[in-house]
Amino acid sequence: MRALLVDDEAALCEAVVSGLASEGFVTEVATTGVDGLWLAQESTFDVVILDIMLPGLSGYEVCRRLRAAGSQVPILMLTAKDGEYDEADALDLGADDYLAKPFSYVVLVARLRALLRRAPLERGPVLRAGSLRLDPSAHRCWRGQEQVTLTAREFALAEFLVRRSGRVLSPVQIAEHVWGADLDIDSNVVAVYIGYLRRKLDTPFGLATLQTVRGAGYRLVPDESEQLPVQP
Repeated sequence: MRALLVDDEAALCEAVVSGLASEGFVTEVATTGVDGLWLAQESTFDVVILDIMLPGLSGYEVCRRLRAAGSQVPILMLTAKDGEYDEADALDLGADDYLAKPFSYVVLVARLRALLRRAPLERGPVLRAGSLRLDPSAHRCWRGQEQVTLTAREFALAEFLVRRSGRVLSPVQIAEHVWGADLDIDSNVVAVYIGYLRRKLDTPFGLATLQTVRGAGYRLVPDESEQLPVQP
């Protein structure tokens, strides 16, 4: 999952980025409204966390311009404590939810998960690659009808591979999207996590869908198993 956090409080940004990483999110930060609007329009994010009081452009204006441009990305606005008018204005301008500062990190994650579950149907609530199924909003994974337990990082890696099924992805591409571009992740770490996924998603089922392409990287090739329905 990719999140965009637009806030000019350095301590808050650091805490949120670190916390969301443990939940499988890769979070990009913008500290001004202008930068936040540009990133939201130039990159693809699953959710935007948007403060109201920002240098350059207010969060209100960023939200308004995104909706005017047709963006349907879920937006969670951060409002002032007890700012009921802030909350009303945020919703009127197209925000999907709001959270008052200071907020509980547990509540923030729960709100983000709820937004992702309510995202437009075209976003594809369940991702498929052969018999492999992923539900990003619920962090659930199946091979056929059997549910497989993945850690947050394993799930993020599996999701990245499934979304680009059939494509060869370099270790650098994988590291940037799953661990974050600013983290020092070498190719050995990627190889280790590919191994973790193979032991959970391929080996128990007699499959070899996670392939190593020598000198290039890795790719996920969907198996030809029957397309079994996901169990609730």
